[in-house]
Amino acid sequence: MSTRCQVGAAIHRRGEDGTGFELKRTERLFALAEYLRGRRTGVTAETLAERFDVTVRTIYRDLDALRAASMPLSAERGRGGGYALDKSYSLPPVNFTAREAALLVALGRFAQETRLLPFEETLHRALDKVRSALSTSAQRELVGRLEELAFIGVPSRPAAKSVRAAVERAWFEQQPLRIVYRDASGVVTTREVRIEQVVMERSETRINAFDPAKGESRQFRLDRIERAEVIGPTTL
Repeated sequence: MSTRCQVGAAIHRRGEDGTGFELKRTERLFALAEYLRGRRTGVTAETLAERFDVTVRTIYRDLDALRAASMPLSAERGRGGGYALDKSYSLPPVNFTAREAALLVALGRFAQETRLLPFEETLHRALDKVRSALSTSAQRELVGRLEELAFIGVPSRPAAKSVRAAVERAWFEQQPLRIVYRDASGVVTTREVRIEQVVMERSETRINAFDPAKGESRQFRLDRIERAEVIGPTTL
């Protein structure tokens, strides 16, 4: 059963105070399900109550309603615990309105054109999925909205596609990376590093990484990395 159907089952019962109460709870239950679906980590009832501006008691009732509708909710104890959707829960398709899609695509297009993010290919595929999720009429509206949005920025220095792909994989999978790097003096060295942070600053993308050969964290400009490859789990 999809999330929408499950939440629909949870709110089928009429609210205590009539239609207005039911509508408000309907919106909150959909939002609660989407919030938990997006987090995939434990969230306390107190945090949820603050997020949705209701009492903790109300959150408990909402969680019970979602469970009754077969949403795979679990409660974990200890640090980082709380309420979460079961990790085996497969996510249904996401539905975007034309307005939501326009903003996402516009920001994504800006990031692509200015090379704001080094992960260009992954971003391109994601934006295609956003567009394809829209109906034909919504896609036409999206085109119109995008024509009315413009961003002006300084493009980041280009980096080789293979380098960007290796950096993306190493960062997302938290794997060590071997790079061939040319510094400001033109000296080329080969290093094995572990990425700590990706920094986008004006026209440059910088990689903050731990360099075990030096025993310290160092910063590398993405456009100065000539070659890069993920080397898999090590003791780095």
